[in-house]
Amino acid sequence: MRADYETLAKTIASLTEGETDEVALMATVTCEVHHADDRFDWTGFYRAVAPELLKIGPYQGGHGCLQIPFSRGVCGAAARTGEVQLVADVEAFPGHIACASSTRSELVLPVWNGQGELIGVFDIDSDQPDAFTAEDADHLAAILQQVFRRI
Repeated sequence: MRADYETLAKTIASLTEGETDEVALMATVTCEVHHADDRFDWTGFYRAVAPELLKIGPYQGGHGCLQIPFSRGVCGAAARTGEVQLVADVEAFPGHIACASSTRSELVLPVWNGQGELIGVFDIDSDQPDAFTAEDADHLAAILQQVFRRI
């Protein structure tokens, strides 16, 4: 099953309408996105909690790393650069952090609040190689912007 992004965006908009609590929004987005697509093996947020440091937030799937410095891994790269990281083969990514040995590809998007501040990253791992496309990144970025611009 592949994500129907139009329906997913409408569902998330409906579920999060009027909500401004960051963790509640992250939990809802994570749950809906995780169950929308068979490629999504681990789905969740790493929150920017201190300068140059991410800590795990709401997620679905097996355990994740508890903290990730901006200087390491795919999530760190997204936080450090402010750019989407679309990684077809995590083994080929310099400094990849193997939080789960089953991860083969990864998509990480920076998450900004309404003031343009980085509040974290949204991380999706797949146990399939080259699982994600630029289209996935574009649709998910639009959903994240729609939800988190209100906080």
